[in-house]
Amino acid sequence: MIVKTLPPSSQPIQEDSRNGTNRRGELDVIDVVPENGTPSLVVRSPSLLAAQKMRTTAQPEMLYDPVGIAAHYRNRRLQVVRRIFAVLGPTLSFAFGLWSDSKRGIVVKNDRRRATQLRVLLTQLGPAYIKIGQALSTRPDLVPPVYLEELTRLQDQLPPFANEIAYQFIKEELGAPPEEVYAELSAQPIAAASLGQVYKGKLKTGEEVAIKVQRPDLREGITIDLYILRNLAAWVQKKVKRVRSDLVGILDELGDRIFEEMDYIHEGENAERFFELYGHIKDIYIPKIYWEYTNRRVLTMEWINGTKLTQTEEISAQGINARYLIEVGVQCSLRQLLEHGFFHADPHPGNLLATPDGKLAYLDFGMMSEIQPPQRYGLIEAIVHVVNRDFEGLAKDYVKLDFLSPETDLTPIIPAFARVFADAQGASVAELNIKSITDELSALMYEYPFRVPPYYALIIRSLVTLEGIAIFIDPNFKVLSEAYPYVSKRLLTDPAPQLRASLQDLLFKDGRFRWNRLENLLRNARNSQDYDFNLVLNQAIEFLSSERGAFIRDKLVDESVNGLDALGKNILHNFTYLLRERVGLTAVNETPAATVEQQQTLEHIKRILGILRETKGFDPVQLAPQIAQLLVNSDVQRLGQQIANRFTQKAVARLIRQLLAS
Repeated sequence: MIVKTLPPSSQPIQEDSRNGTNRRGELDVIDVVPENGTPSLVVRSPSLLAAQKMRTTAQPEMLYDPVGIAAHYRNRRLQVVRRIFAVLGPTLSFAFGLWSDSKRGIVVKNDRRRATQLRVLLTQLGPAYIKIGQALSTRPDLVPPVYLEELTRLQDQLPPFANEIAYQFIKEELGAPPEEVYAELSAQPIAAASLGQVYKGKLKTGEEVAIKVQRPDLREGITIDLYILRNLAAWVQKKVKRVRSDLVGILDELGDRIFEEMDYIHEGENAERFFELYGHIKDIYIPKIYWEYTNRRVLTMEWINGTKLTQTEEISAQGINARYLIEVGVQCSLRQLLEHGFFHADPHPGNLLATPDGKLAYLDFGMMSEIQPPQRYGLIEAIVHVVNRDFEGLAKDYVKLDFLSPETDLTPIIPAFARVFADAQGASVAELNIKSITDELSALMYEYPFRVPPYYALIIRSLVTLEGIAIFIDPNFKVLSEAYPYVSKRLLTDPAPQLRASLQDLLFKDGRFRWNRLENLLRNARNSQDYDFNLVLNQAIEFLSSERGAFIRDKLVDESVNGLDALGKNILHNFTYLLRERVGLTAVNETPAATVEQQQTLEHIKRILGILRETKGFDPVQLAPQIAQLLVNSDVQRLGQQIANRFTQKAVARLIRQLLAS
């Protein structure tokens, strides 16, 4: 008979490339097709079937609704005031303690007692403030080491809640007590985070799993904090004229993400989508979701044995290169942000593990976000304009990215960008870090009429958090330096019109082709994992032969003709020199060699050929049949005819000039 599992939603089922099993794991309702072809349903457990029915019946999606939350608390002013004083009281007390210590000559940044107090304070204030502490725990360039060590404990070392509550949630969500659902369950949670705590268990089928159970009264605590912060943001936005960013929109974006994070069904679907988009990347691992044992407040996923990336000594003892894993993480983040737009918005050290076999495992897919294609292309175009020192183009990018309104006068902003990126030319861009650029741009945005769109806050959080981990592992790590090969590859291979226009802007200035830029692009792109010589060759020919590539094609034909002309001049010069000086035929006039500019072009072409020879996919053995195949390609023939025609025209013109001169 044929057995297939049914997912709890209508999303397509994906095969797990690791073991050939269904990516959604075993499910309680199984569609059995006997040999006679008549399907029937078999249920593993009546109690689990009841849970399945509960999952699939009309249960409203628990989405963030600021209007509904405001209506809820409008008549509960006393509760709101109590919460405000509950936050202000200990916060002001802690701030006064720091001020008092500094007056008494105590070095506050080295005071472990105060660092512990800060961690405890954030823990007591609740999940919203724990999230702030988690973000700070990844910034060794902002937070003193003693505080950094304490804040790191916020990632998975928060106080747990009682087992009895967790077991009750499992029973309510899965329809059976834990002992009926799982073969084994750890006596105590092995980690407690801001929104839930995790147990280690084993399914009755033998798989080791992590069981995440949500904290009690979580939604109520988060909604009141979001309500207070949203009102505060609206007041600041209205009263403080210098603030032009959409603070309320930014907070609503965060609220959307936190509410999604509180829905474990949504988190499981996020994990599966993340696997489908990025699971193929070399040395990236995404755990499997077991849908039979997952509901809104309980999530069961594959257990991952691993070490936090910030535990560098433990990773090194296993023979694993932590810096390499950060490079893998950067490449994965680039694909998240610039290729598919679906990205992990909370990559703190507790969510990134080094597995014993040297892979980077992602955990916790509750806080995810998306960037739309216009923003993705806009970010790449902005990088190109920074490299190209085209600050007018960069200012226009900020309009397209919705940082500036279309009617904004860009005249004073263009030189301001030039000051921010004063050292950003060529390879020196890679020496900058995201934090320094963000700080510079923040000052610029304060001075000029910028507004920060809501999507930008989570992008910066994701990038800055990842960079913080990278700096912790290697203080000299440059995220932009690691990113540029990927951007170069995208510019050379992506057929999108926006990026073709960016490639043209990068390669041409005042109508002149800049060979050094092409050289730099090819050199960087070959370091990208999925860059291949044959792929680039085929896409380049397709693009150059299309209408979209007309401008670059015409210019490249001119440059190719100039290169052939220079090569011909050098050959003729060497030949006439040989006849005069070695053979003694003084009647033969020595032909001039190529000009300095033509000679430089030849040197660039030689270096580019050398780069191509070192590119993945270049095989001299297969080159001859590849060339033969290219020669019958109509697009290549058309390009060859153009080069031959231009070269012939130039040669005839030179001959006529020489005849007239003689």
